[in-house]
Amino acid sequence: MLSVVGVVLALYVVWRLIWPLRVPVSVRGPLGLLVLSLALHHRIVARFAGTMASPEIPKAALVVLASGFTALLLVAVFLLVLDGVLLVSRLLRLPRVANALRSGWLRPSAAGLALVLGAVGVQQGIAVPQPRQIDVAIAGLPEAFDGYRVLQLTDIHASRLLTGDWVAKVVDESNALKPDLVVITGDLADGSVRARANDVHTLGQLQAPDGVIAITGNHEYYGQYAQWMQAFRALGMQVLENSHTQVTREGAVLTIAGVTDPVAVNYGLPMPDLKAALAGADPQAPVILLDHRPGAAAANAAQGVKLQLSGHTHGGHILGMNQLVKQANGGYVSGRYDVGGMTLYVSNGAGLWPGFAARLGVPSEITLITLRRP
Repeated sequence: MLSVVGVVLALYVVWRLIWPLRVPVSVRGPLGLLVLSLALHHRIVARFAGTMASPEIPKAALVVLASGFTALLLVAVFLLVLDGVLLVSRLLRLPRVANALRSGWLRPSAAGLALVLGAVGVQQGIAVPQPRQIDVAIAGLPEAFDGYRVLQLTDIHASRLLTGDWVAKVVDESNALKPDLVVITGDLADGSVRARANDVHTLGQLQAPDGVIAITGNHEYYGQYAQWMQAFRALGMQVLENSHTQVTREGAVLTIAGVTDPVAVNYGLPMPDLKAALAGADPQAPVILLDHRPGAAAANAAQGVKLQLSGHTHGGHILGMNQLVKQANGGYVSGRYDVGGMTLYVSNGAGLWPGFAARLGVPSEITLITLRRP
């Protein structure tokens, strides 16, 4: 789907920007091919180096491709806006406006702006995330857990773009917040266990008195699911696959449950099952659910979950585009939501998939959540 959309937008850019340029065909032709190759770069790279989920090419090349692809999407949007306004000006018979919109410098200037924003967006996308701290009130929270600090990491996407050095900085930032518990809500790495061994090993240095609990995201399935589960556990994580665990303090209990990702259906693996995850749980203990995707929040709230922690959306990547991502995720894209009396928190995530590694106005984050009694 991404390639189809990219090709359609690329053809539009060639038609409205490249072909009208007053330069020889020998220049316009290669420029047009360059635009089309950017639209298809995911498949081109996957054909020769890795997969679409995990391109195995140098970081510098990934940065260039990501910047170019982001610029392509942005310039297509800019051109669509300009052409939309041009159409309206013609319908309203506003010749001065129409003539200004047909100016020879306007569209190339839009392309220049898109190139700058593409580069800036990728630099923001690969920056080390900054801490974000919120308080969440939970009905029925035992007094012993008032002030309990849960650190959420999600969408780390360790890869050839976000390498071991970057992951180590994320771990350092996380440990500096001194949480009571660390939870990781999926998409820890892109690629095979062997390819990412040097990139994820510092995750084993995450520190919290009650340990590190993780669930799967969709990207774990694109690599080697069973091997990744073993690798995460070898790093000292407790991985929840439609299961739960308990955290205790002064005799009080908090249930942490975790479900799998819906993409499991494509691999013959267990689908998300909250009922199974909560089987045998203390009915009096508040439930915190780790669910990579936020879309099932209403159904989860109906089963008694008090706090759901999710990621997956990356906050929508770019202001404006975030509204499209929101619609594709049940109306949730970033931040806190009240869903049927349950608090849903959707983190923007720490990292990004290398295939679309840009952020504009949607910063990455490490989230420290302090639990409070109402």
